[in-house]
Order: sequence, then structure tokens, then C-alpha cells
Amino acid sequence: MTRPLPLALYGAATGLLEPFAPALLRRRARRGKEDPARLAERLGRTDTPRPVGPVVWLHGVSVGETMSLLPLVSALRARRPYLRLLVTSGTVTAADMMARRLPPGVTHQFAPVDGPAAVRRFLDHWTPSLGVFVESELWPNLILEAKGRGVRLALVSARMTEASAERWAKWPAAARALVGAFDLALPQDEATDARLRRLGAIPGPRLNLKLLGEPLAVDEAELGRMRAAVAGRKVVLAASTHPGEEAIVVRAFRDLGRDDALLIVAPRHPDRGPGLAREFAAPLRTAGQDPTGPIYVADTLGELGLFFRLADVVVMGGAFLSGVGGHNPLEPARIGRPILTGPHAFNATALYADLFAEAAAIEAADDPALTRHLRGLLENPAIARRMGEAALAYAGRQGEALDQALALLDPLLPA
Repeated sequence: MTRPLPLALYGAATGLLEPFAPALLRRRARRGKEDPARLAERLGRTDTPRPVGPVVWLHGVSVGETMSLLPLVSALRARRPYLRLLVTSGTVTAADMMARRLPPGVTHQFAPVDGPAAVRRFLDHWTPSLGVFVESELWPNLILEAKGRGVRLALVSARMTEASAERWAKWPAAARALVGAFDLALPQDEATDARLRRLGAIPGPRLNLKLLGEPLAVDEAELGRMRAAVAGRKVVLAASTHPGEEAIVVRAFRDLGRDDALLIVAPRHPDRGPGLAREFAAPLRTAGQDPTGPIYVADTLGELGLFFRLADVVVMGGAFLSGVGGHNPLEPARIGRPILTGPHAFNATALYADLFAEAAAIEAADDPALTRHLRGLLENPAIARRMGEAALAYAGRQGEALDQALALLDPLLPA
């Protein structure tokens, strides 16, 4: 297919740079950013045989995006059991999570870098019939090469920032070619819908995959053991926190002045756990320690389901300092927990607006407000329980969007 000049130049430039990709990937692997045993996958090579039958390929870049694909994976397996599902992601953390969460029979691979040769090798091997991209993964070589081979394409739970839309608008023909490659585009919010239309797409109904899903899994035996270790204390969980946020929550927690409370800090990036444990003189989960003091650092991967269930109140990170934009509050909502967030949850504005309207979440504008809301919820368990019930009810109503999305995807699926 003929590409507009900017995309043709991009393809030529990435082709010239592609020979340097192995060295770059090895350097990233030394920093823990790539899996050294699976670098070949990033170059479009694999030892994993292609399964017999039609392949549907689903792609998300990192943990949040790939986790949001799980309800779609489950629904496709239930409705079209003959399909062979391939899930790709771009980060080591997402790959680790997929190893734990994908059902048997679903293949995971690292996505290829967006070089022409790597993309061709990947598509030559897997020959998917349909590619489903989630959120904002618009890699030109990958998308246009797949389109040129006749692969049907869908962009679901699409999210595009204004800054990204403005960048693409500088090359209108390239933007139209890229968004026009998708047979189906389902934006997750009104703003993305408008931005995609400005670039030449014709979006379908709204779908936010992060609103869907089952409650996070838990080891019931470990949950019972940890409840005994908590010993009846009120538990505040600071989930998915980023640098600087832990200090804010710890100050607010200490200002409560309660000896019967425990703060569990679960950083977004678990490798920060040992440093946080030293900073707050707190026991560390990966060191095999139990929550004996007032603060406990939970630095394991895949155990948020455990800590959400232990919590009386959940403080969702990513929104107490500018720049991150907040994280998905539906995970604690599915377990029926009251939610506190900061003032900078711009990635989930509409979602939090719904939760505020349902009295299922509260925004803490500053440190004193966080202390005040924590105190109110811990001292009034009936109010906390009603908030948690409202959050659970809201989360339960979101499944209708998945049925609508599956109906729209149905014509694109191989027979």
C-alpha cells in the first residue's frame, strides 16, 4: 500500500536504524528493561510454533493495557473456542503479569520493535487474521504492514491525549492513513472520540476495557494468614504509588495518631520496595517479613488482590503529584473498598467523576484533606462500608460495554 511521505520517511529511517536494535536491546536488558532470554522476540523471531488455526492477536504495551485485555481474552475463548489467541506486550513487567494471568492455551510474546524487518518476521510467523490494539499503541510500520497483508485491525479502548493529537495533526495525511487503517475504533472517552474524528477516523461506541474484569485473584490461605498477622488493626492501603507520594500518605497516616492502624504501601514499581522499607523503617514483603510495625511495604508482583482485601480504605496512587495521571480505581471497586484519590487523576477523569457521583470515592485535594478523609472513614465504618458497596455496584454495571464491543468485533473475527 502507498504510504504518505511522512510515513514513507519513517519506514526508511527505521529501516536504516534497525541494525542497531540488537545492541540497544542488550543495553536495555542490562538495565532490567528487557528480558535477556527473549530479546529475539523483540526482533520478530521466536521458537514458539504457530498454533494450527486462525490466530487473533491482541496487543497492549504495559501492565495496565495488557491486564485490561483479560476480559476480552476470556470472552473470545468462551464464544469462539476454535480461535488461537496471541497476546503481545512491550514491557518486562507486563510479560511477568501475563505469565501469571493468561489462561492455558493463550500464547504471550514480546511485541517486535517497529522496524520493517522485525515487523515482517513477526507477521510472517504468526499470520494473524485480526489484530486488536488497546489504548494508544500506534506503531506505523506494524499497523501499516499488517493492513497491507489484509489483517483486519481494531483499536479498542482507544485513548489519545490532546498533545498526541496535535502532533499527529501536523501530518494530516499520515494521521488519516494510520487511523484509517483500523476497521473498528472504539474510544474510551468523549475527548478521544473528538480527537480521532479530527484526524479522520470514524469512531464507534465508547469502550473502556479497564472498567471491565473480574476481581483480582487471591491465595485464600495467605489471606487468612495475613489477616491473623494484621491482628484486627484498621488497614489503609496506598496502592500503585509513585516517588514522592509515599511520603504524603505516610504523613497523613501518622497525623491520624492511631495505634490500632496499619499502613500498607504497595509501590507501582515493586523494585522501589527495599528503598521505601529503609526510608520508613518498615518490614518488607519480599524479605519474608510480616506487618509487625505501623507501616508495611508490599513489594511483590501480582498480590494486589490480597492487599485490597486486607484494606479498610484504599488510597490510589498516581494522583497526588502531577505528571502520572492516576491509576485504575476499578480494581479496589471490584472488591468493594472505599477509595481515596488525589487531585491529579487526569487519566481517569470521567471514571472518577462517576465514582464521586455514586459516593464511591473521595478526592483529597491536599495533605490535611487526606488525613481528614482517612480519619472519617476509619472512625465511621458504616460510611466506609456504604462507599465500598457503591463502588462494587458501579463496577458490576460495566460489563454491558463488553457485550457491545464483542458484537462489533464479531464481523472482523475469522470464521
